[in-house]
Amino acid sequence: MNYTIRLSILFFFLAVSSNTFAQILGKVGSLLSADRTAARLSATEGPHAALLSIVDRNSTFFTPAPTPALEYLNNRPNIPDVLTWKPTFAAVAKSMEWGVTAGSLSFQRVGAIQRYGEYLAVWRRDRKGVWKIDLRAQVEHHGGSSEPELQYIEPDDKDYTKFRTKERIQQRKEIVSSNDQLLSAVLKSNAAIAYEEFLAEDARFYFPWKTPIVGKKAILAFAKEQDLAIQAESLVSNRSYSGELAYSYGTATVAAGEERLKCNYVRIWQLQPDFQWRVVIEMLFER
Repeated sequence: MNYTIRLSILFFFLAVSSNTFAQILGKVGSLLSADRTAARLSATEGPHAALLSIVDRNSTFFTPAPTPALEYLNNRPNIPDVLTWKPTFAAVAKSMEWGVTAGSLSFQRVGAIQRYGEYLAVWRRDRKGVWKIDLRAQVEHHGGSSEPELQYIEPDDKDYTKFRTKERIQQRKEIVSSNDQLLSAVLKSNAAIAYEEFLAEDARFYFPWKTPIVGKKAILAFAKEQDLAIQAESLVSNRSYSGELAYSYGTATVAAGEERLKCNYVRIWQLQPDFQWRVVIEMLFER
């Protein structure tokens, strides 16, 4: 085949693939682009420069305690020399001011072994419309050959109620807090029963030293196998302006059989079509 024709065919398929990808991802694509741009910067300029590029004075890193991100990074922390990550989950609120990414990561200090884990990041747009980290956490595991396929939540085009008063916005946050506290109350006695009621069907569960557990059925099986009981204390909750996505975090003591772990947790909540709040991501990481 003529070389020019081959190039034309190649460019055609690349263009089609690119347009299809953009069409599929829609609004959530801008958030994925911000996350991936930072990941590329980490590879070329280093983790410190990459993380600085996506934080501001309102950003929080779990280190493992919640810490102002700029304060943490300006103190030149002992961060890895190499840090790579890849989003496998993304969600954006209808109001487009709030989103979530999560996925796999690996990190390494010079002369040390490579380590693996998962990250979870909540994002918000600043006044210039640039995506910045609201909070970021990670959990470590032993690695694995497979990772979850990309799952994304694209907002629909339905209108949402635009609340103006601080009181009403606070009331909406308290609804998330109430659900978080109720889930935590049931977790004390039986994690499997709690997750049966509060997890979304396609939920993801990140647990110390375990690769991601995807799907409600698999998470329930894990909770029963490990005989999980979790005593959690809710500290913070927040909700997107459009109202259908939210997060909460706090501390937890996790009993897995005879083992006891002191952890922090972060939960990502989504309002379901039946108007019930369900957890789409739960991350437990040691503190």
